[in-house]
Amino acid sequence: MPDPSPTRPPATEPTVFLVDDDDAVRDALATLIGTVGLGVRDYPDPRAFLAEFDREAVGCLILDVRMPHVSGLQLQEQLTREGVDLPVVVITGHGDIDVCRRAFKAGAVEFLTKPVDELALLEAIGLGVRTHLARRERLAATREARGAVAGLTAREREVLRLIVEGASNKQAARALGISARTVETHRASVFEKLGVDSLAQLVRVYLTSVGEGP
Repeated sequence: MPDPSPTRPPATEPTVFLVDDDDAVRDALATLIGTVGLGVRDYPDPRAFLAEFDREAVGCLILDVRMPHVSGLQLQEQLTREGVDLPVVVITGHGDIDVCRRAFKAGAVEFLTKPVDELALLEAIGLGVRTHLARRERLAATREARGAVAGLTAREREVLRLIVEGASNKQAARALGISARTVETHRASVFEKLGVDSLAQLVRVYLTSVGEGP
């Protein structure tokens, strides 16, 4: 089976996945996208895409609406149900308001009609890639923070929670039924284990661990 892609970038690099059953359109768009330095993987139908798609990939997905067997919207909705967070740009030669509504409801970042405006497409792809990179960075930060907090003892997590809530050492000591000196010891350990040296950093790590970080 021939390689369906003009380039095969590393999985860590942003990749634009292009699914369109029109060979001429697919080739033209792949060439256009390649001119801005993005890796492109193109497929003639959703089945071929699903057979190779790495769900950890970062980038953007361009979908034609009307394709045999499985439509672009059906593929988009399937990926949404499966929790795949890849931003989607929908393109079609037969767009209508219902199709547009379905696409945006499923999370599309843009809906474009053929012939596709090249600048509009590149802007939509840029938005999708930036959005996905930021989303993955937040997810990685959340996982790292959760791992760090999970490394604390149960008592240290209690002290952490009270510190974040604004309790002083004496207030935390009363709440936990321990001495203020013991709270100070736990507090120092929390700062060391989380690798922070200020209250602001501590609060940020905690909020990130519970999914409320920036």
